[in-house]
Amino acid sequence: SPQLPDGQVLPLPSVILGELGKDPQNPTVCFYGHVDVQPAKKEDGWNTDPYTLTEIDGVLLFIRNLYGRGATDNKGPVLAWINAVETFRALKLAMPVNFKFVIEGMEEAGSLGLEKLLEEENQSFFSDVDYIVISDNLWLSKKKPALTYGSRGNACFFVEVK
Repeated sequence: SPQLPDGQVLPLPSVILGELGKDPQNPTVCFYGHVDVQPAKKEDGWNTDPYTLTEIDGVLLFIRNLYGRGATDNKGPVLAWINAVETFRALKLAMPVNFKFVIEGMEEAGSLGLEKLLEEENQSFFSDVDYIVISDNLWLSKKKPALTYGSRGNACFFVEVK
Protein backbone atom coordinates (compact mmCIF):
# COMPACT_ATOMS: atom_id res chain seq x y z
CA SER A 1 0.00 0.00 0.00
CA PRO A 2 1.31 3.47 -0.85
CA GLN A 3 2.37 5.79 1.93
CA LEU A 4 1.74 9.54 1.74
CA PRO A 5 4.40 12.05 2.84
CA ASP A 6 2.49 12.56 6.12
CA GLY A 7 2.81 8.83 6.87
CA GLN A 8 -0.80 7.93 6.07
CA VAL A 9 -1.06 4.55 4.32
CA LEU A 10 -3.69 4.22 1.63
CA PRO A 11 -5.30 0.86 0.93
CA LEU A 12 -4.99 -0.34 -2.66
CA PRO A 13 -8.19 -1.01 -4.61
CA SER A 14 -9.05 -4.67 -5.06
CA VAL A 15 -8.08 -6.48 -8.23
CA ILE A 16 -11.06 -8.35 -9.68
CA LEU A 17 -10.32 -11.94 -10.67
CA GLY A 18 -13.16 -13.66 -12.49
CA GLU A 19 -13.64 -16.83 -14.44
CA LEU A 20 -16.32 -18.45 -16.54
CA GLY A 21 -16.08 -21.96 -17.94
CA LYS A 22 -13.91 -24.92 -17.07
CA ASP A 23 -14.27 -27.09 -20.17
CA PRO A 24 -11.02 -29.08 -20.45
CA GLN A 25 -11.52 -29.26 -24.24
CA ASN A 26 -11.36 -25.45 -24.53
CA PRO A 27 -8.28 -23.27 -24.18
CA THR A 28 -8.31 -20.86 -21.25
CA VAL A 29 -7.85 -17.21 -22.17
CA CYS A 30 -7.14 -14.58 -19.54
CA PHE A 31 -8.21 -11.04 -20.40
CA TYR A 32 -6.49 -8.14 -18.62
CA GLY A 33 -7.91 -4.65 -18.44
CA HIS A 34 -7.87 -1.63 -16.16
CA VAL A 35 -10.68 0.68 -15.13
CA ASP A 36 -8.78 3.65 -13.73
CA VAL A 37 -8.06 6.78 -15.75
CA GLN A 38 -5.82 9.81 -15.88
CA PRO A 39 -7.18 12.97 -14.20
CA ALA A 40 -9.42 15.25 -16.29
CA LYS A 41 -11.31 18.51 -15.84
CA LYS A 42 -14.12 19.90 -17.97
CA GLU A 43 -11.87 22.91 -18.63
CA ASP A 44 -9.43 20.58 -20.41
CA GLY A 45 -11.74 20.74 -23.43
CA TRP A 46 -14.55 18.34 -22.55
CA ASN A 47 -18.03 19.20 -23.82
CA THR A 48 -19.55 17.07 -21.05
CA ASP A 49 -18.48 16.13 -17.51
CA PRO A 50 -15.52 13.76 -18.10
CA TYR A 51 -16.58 11.51 -15.20
CA THR A 52 -20.22 11.13 -16.27
CA LEU A 53 -20.60 8.72 -19.16
CA THR A 54 -22.73 10.61 -21.66
CA GLU A 55 -24.48 8.97 -24.61
CA ILE A 56 -24.98 11.15 -27.69
CA ASP A 57 -26.54 10.18 -31.02
CA GLY A 58 -24.12 9.49 -33.83
CA VAL A 59 -24.45 10.32 -37.51
CA LEU A 60 -26.63 7.25 -38.11
CA LEU A 61 -29.72 6.77 -35.95
CA PHE A 62 -28.64 3.34 -34.68
CA ILE A 63 -25.15 4.47 -33.64
CA ARG A 64 -24.59 5.94 -30.21
CA ASN A 65 -21.42 7.72 -29.14
CA LEU A 66 -20.22 7.41 -25.55
CA TYR A 67 -18.25 10.28 -24.04
CA GLY A 68 -16.41 10.04 -20.74
CA ARG A 69 -12.93 9.74 -19.31
CA GLY A 70 -11.66 6.24 -19.96
CA ALA A 71 -14.47 5.22 -22.33
CA THR A 72 -11.90 3.87 -24.81
CA ASP A 73 -8.91 3.52 -22.46
CA ASN A 74 -9.79 1.33 -20.89
CA LYS A 75 -13.38 0.77 -19.79
CA GLY A 76 -14.54 0.20 -23.37
CA PRO A 77 -12.22 -2.75 -24.05
CA VAL A 78 -13.04 -4.31 -20.64
CA LEU A 79 -16.74 -3.98 -21.33
CA ALA A 80 -16.32 -5.42 -24.85
CA TRP A 81 -15.14 -8.76 -23.43
CA ILE A 82 -17.95 -8.82 -20.89
CA ASN A 83 -20.43 -8.04 -23.69
CA ALA A 84 -18.95 -10.91 -25.75
CA VAL A 85 -19.66 -13.33 -22.89
CA GLU A 86 -23.14 -11.86 -22.48
CA THR A 87 -23.82 -12.37 -26.21
CA PHE A 88 -22.76 -16.02 -26.16
CA ARG A 89 -25.04 -16.63 -23.18
CA ALA A 90 -27.99 -14.72 -24.67
CA LEU A 91 -27.74 -16.72 -27.91
CA LYS A 92 -27.28 -19.96 -25.92
CA LEU A 93 -24.04 -20.68 -27.79
CA ALA A 94 -21.27 -22.82 -26.35
CA MET A 95 -18.33 -20.76 -25.15
CA PRO A 96 -15.33 -21.30 -27.48
CA VAL A 97 -12.87 -20.68 -24.63
CA ASN A 98 -12.77 -20.67 -20.85
CA PHE A 99 -12.67 -17.04 -19.76
CA LYS A 100 -10.57 -15.56 -16.98
CA PHE A 101 -10.52 -11.85 -16.21
CA VAL A 102 -8.08 -9.63 -14.37
CA ILE A 103 -9.54 -6.16 -13.93
CA GLU A 104 -7.58 -3.66 -11.88
CA GLY A 105 -7.74 -0.05 -10.86
CA MET A 106 -4.11 1.06 -10.53
CA GLU A 107 -2.69 0.82 -14.08
CA GLU A 108 -2.42 4.57 -14.48
CA ALA A 109 -0.30 4.65 -11.30
CA GLY A 110 1.99 1.73 -12.15
CA SER A 111 -0.33 -1.16 -11.21
CA LEU A 112 0.71 -1.05 -7.57
CA GLY A 113 0.09 -4.43 -5.95
CA LEU A 114 -0.57 -6.29 -9.21
CA GLU A 115 2.83 -7.99 -9.41
CA LYS A 116 2.44 -9.38 -5.88
CA LEU A 117 -1.05 -10.69 -6.70
CA LEU A 118 0.22 -12.34 -9.90
CA GLU A 119 2.96 -14.09 -7.94
CA GLU A 120 0.52 -15.22 -5.24
CA GLU A 121 -2.00 -16.57 -7.80
CA ASN A 122 0.54 -18.06 -10.23
CA GLN A 123 -0.01 -21.66 -9.09
CA SER A 124 -3.76 -21.36 -8.56
CA PHE A 125 -5.85 -18.86 -10.56
CA PHE A 126 -3.36 -18.64 -13.45
CA SER A 127 -2.25 -22.29 -13.44
CA ASP A 128 -4.46 -23.31 -16.39
CA VAL A 129 -4.18 -20.13 -18.52
CA ASP A 130 -3.14 -20.87 -22.10
CA TYR A 131 -3.27 -17.34 -23.52
CA ILE A 132 -3.32 -13.81 -22.18
CA VAL A 133 -4.99 -10.88 -23.95
CA ILE A 134 -3.89 -7.47 -22.77
CA SER A 135 -6.93 -5.41 -23.57
CA ASP A 136 -5.48 -1.98 -22.90
CA ASN A 137 -5.77 0.31 -25.85
CA LEU A 138 -7.72 3.21 -27.27
CA TRP A 139 -9.23 4.37 -30.54
CA LEU A 140 -6.70 6.10 -32.76
CA SER A 141 -9.44 8.04 -34.54
CA LYS A 142 -13.22 7.97 -34.89
CA LYS A 143 -12.93 5.11 -37.39
CA LYS A 144 -9.76 3.26 -36.35
CA PRO A 145 -9.50 1.33 -33.08
CA ALA A 146 -6.06 0.30 -31.88
CA LEU A 147 -5.13 -3.36 -32.06
CA THR A 148 -2.33 -4.30 -29.68
CA TYR A 149 -0.46 -7.26 -31.13
CA GLY A 150 2.74 -7.22 -29.12
CA SER A 151 4.33 -5.72 -26.06
CA ARG A 152 7.98 -5.13 -25.32
CA GLY A 153 7.51 -4.53 -21.61
CA ASN A 154 7.72 -1.53 -19.38
CA ALA A 155 10.33 -0.17 -17.05
CA CYS A 156 9.01 2.04 -14.25
CA PHE A 157 11.10 4.10 -11.89
CA PHE A 158 10.35 6.21 -8.86
CA VAL A 159 12.75 9.02 -7.96
CA GLU A 160 12.41 11.14 -4.88
CA VAL A 161 14.38 14.39 -4.81
CA LYS A 162 14.84 16.30 -1.56
